[in-house]
Amino acid sequence: METQPQPIASAELFIIMAISNWELQNTRLNSLLNKLTDEQLAAQTAPGRNSGVYLLGHLAAVSDGLFTYLELGDRLYPQLDEVFLKNADTSGLPKPSIAQLKEYWHRVNTTLKQKFDTIQPADWLTKHSAVSAEDFAKEPHRNKLNILLNRTNHQAYHMGQLTYLVKK
Repeated sequence: METQPQPIASAELFIIMAISNWELQNTRLNSLLNKLTDEQLAAQTAPGRNSGVYLLGHLAAVSDGLFTYLELGDRLYPQLDEVFLKNADTSGLPKPSIAQLKEYWHRVNTTLKQKFDTIQPADWLTKHSAVSAEDFAKEPHRNKLNILLNRTNHQAYHMGQLTYLVKK
């Protein structure tokens, strides 16, 4: 007689789906980065738009911010904020090398994945660090899972920009 798989609680299923989608976006972006040369990454995605280097640094900085929002410990590269979050690509501020940015990107996401594996399903539905307890009581959707969904969509948006750098 065949045994039926055990059903997964709805909240746990949604969390699995969200983390899976985050991982899928990371895999897709890593694949795209592997296709792009340093010269391509240094180019603007469109005239007057951000360069691939800037977008990679921006994405690494935003993902690094998840450590704070999700209360997972200290950020790995808070120094990226000044160049990639607080200033424009054209600021003239020195940027890390492409190789260094790729390493930052990889380490941030590898470490986040390890941390995600330790978060209990119920904890994903608790408040994130940027919302007060009072506001969270009024708006319980402002939780850690929502931050992950937002950052996954943000990453997909910028990955769409980066695809313009691929030579046809």
